[in-house]
Amino acid sequence: MRVFVAGGAGVLGRRLVPQLVDRGHQVTATSTAKLGLLEQMGAEAVVMDGLDAMSVGEAVAQARPDVIVHQMTAISGKPDIKRFDRWFATTNRLRTEGTDHLLAAAEAVGVFHFVAQSYAAWNGIRKGGWVKTEQDPLDPTSTGKGAAAIRHLEDVVVKAGGAVLRYGALYGPGATDDQVELVRKRQYPVVGNGGGYSSWLHLDDAASATVLAVEQQARGVFNIVDDEPAPAGEWLPYLAACAGAKRPMRVPTWLAWPLAGETAVTMMTEGRGFSNAKAKRELGWKLRYPSWRQGFKEELA
Repeated sequence: MRVFVAGGAGVLGRRLVPQLVDRGHQVTATSTAKLGLLEQMGAEAVVMDGLDAMSVGEAVAQARPDVIVHQMTAISGKPDIKRFDRWFATTNRLRTEGTDHLLAAAEAVGVFHFVAQSYAAWNGIRKGGWVKTEQDPLDPTSTGKGAAAIRHLEDVVVKAGGAVLRYGALYGPGATDDQVELVRKRQYPVVGNGGGYSSWLHLDDAASATVLAVEQQARGVFNIVDDEPAPAGEWLPYLAACAGAKRPMRVPTWLAWPLAGETAVTMMTEGRGFSNAKAKRELGWKLRYPSWRQGFKEELA
C-alpha cells in the first residue's frame, strides 16, 4: 500500500514510519527539514508545509498515495500549560487548516482513506464516571482553543469516511523529556487532591494501532490509550520515582490556579481517562505496554 505520512519526522512519526516500512508498505513521509532522517527509516522524504495548501496539494499529487496519515503537530520546547493556547497555537492551525488542506488534496487525487491524530488523555467530558468511551463527548473547554481544533479535525475526518485516533498522553523517546526534566527539578507538582484521571500511551503502541487503522481501512473514532487510566496523585509520584527524582510537591488548588492556569488545575483535579475497549475489539490491537507502570519504568531505567 502507498502510505503518505504527513509529519513523519515527529516523535510519533519516527516510530510509525519504520513499522509501516517493515510491513512492506511504500511510504512517503513529510518534514520541513529532517529529510535525511526519513530516508534512513526507509521512506521517500518530501518537504511540505502543512499550512500551505499549494505545498500540501503538490506533495500529495506527487506521491499519489492510497492512504494519508495526518500526524502533523508543532509541540516542542518547554511545556507551557499556563499559556496553553499560545503553546498550541500552531498545532491548532495544523489540526484545522492543515487537516482541510490534506483532505482537499486527498479528494483531488482520489485517495481512498484518511487517518488522523486526535487526543484523549484527560479531556473527556467532566460529568459522570472517570473513564470515557468513544460515545462520550470530549470536554469542549478543557484544552482552550485546542478543544475546538480537535472537534473540527474529528468532524471533518469522520464526515470524509476516515479514522480518528485519539491518542492518550504520549511517552517514549523524545515525547516526555521536558516533562521529566520538570519532575526532576520538582517543578511539576500534584495539584489539589490529584484526583483527576489521565490515560497514557507509549509511542510504539500508538504506532502499532495506527498501522492497524491503515491496513484495515478503519473508520470512525477510536480511543488509543493503555489499559490503566489513573489519577495524577498516582501516576505522577510513580513517574518521579522512575526518574530518580524526589516525590512531587503538593500545591493547593487555590494557589495552582494563578501559578499554573486553568488547564493544569483541570487536568490534575477533574480530568477523565479513556477506555481502549473498542480499539482492542475492532482493530485487534495488542499493546506492548499495557500500563504506564511498565512503560515508565523501562523508559527511565
